[in-house]
Amino acid sequence: MSVKFRRSLLFASGALLAVAAFAVPVVAGTAAADPGAAGSGNQARIVGGEKASLADHPYAVYLTDAGGNQFCGAVIVSSTSVATAAHCAKAVAKQDIRVVAGREDKRTGDGQVLGVSKVWVSQGYTDPTKGGDVAVLTVRGQFGYRPAKLPDSGDAGLYAKGTQATVLGWGRIADGGARSDYLRSAQVPVVSDSECRTDYDVYDQRTMVCAGYAEGGVDACQGDSGGPLVVGDTLIGIVSFGDGCAKANRPGVYTRVSTYADDIEAQAKPRLLG
Repeated sequence: MSVKFRRSLLFASGALLAVAAFAVPVVAGTAAADPGAAGSGNQARIVGGEKASLADHPYAVYLTDAGGNQFCGAVIVSSTSVATAAHCAKAVAKQDIRVVAGREDKRTGDGQVLGVSKVWVSQGYTDPTKGGDVAVLTVRGQFGYRPAKLPDSGDAGLYAKGTQATVLGWGRIADGGARSDYLRSAQVPVVSDSECRTDYDVYDQRTMVCAGYAEGGVDACQGDSGGPLVVGDTLIGIVSFGDGCAKANRPGVYTRVSTYADDIEAQAKPRLLG
């Protein structure tokens, strides 16, 4: 089994091209990479999904490098911060990361483009398959869009088998397929811990959660790392890794946000403006 992150990097003509690869219904990507190489892939957008609206999901954002190349997704968690995957936060130097909010169609100039002043990565993170694949980026400025809610102790039921969740992103519609210019979404059911452990021997139920259909067909793909998995407006997962896109018995693996909610909240606390 070849486990892939949802983001990969390559250099072409001196420009950094970032691509997120993942195996659950998820967001967009950027430049193409070798879809067969571990840790790399083509841009991914929701597989089996549909066009989505920021009016319904105003907290969905994406990350670019300084050259405007999208390499990951993210989600607004406060007026000054976004949560994303740790492997996304470590892919590009802090001074070169841009957070694009309020831009449903990437070809437009809508919304906000904010630089990043601070990067927090979960302590002990090494790679997505070992857990801790979560980061918080503090932006220079403030968002004018509603943040997603973080789960609390009363939201344990959101992780129950069969719970319908929504994954969001701007990635490819198929492994190696064309990239999307628009925000897309897909509905995927939460998979039980025991089933996901059967599908992935690296699965850790404390730090990860799986979502997808046994028969495949709906999933995230390359370029969607760091994007949100939500139930209603509550963030339960962050796109992390998977085996290809939308394969049978290979659900997408997400960071389990409930495990890191306190850390995310502490890091996302809006700055006091003096």
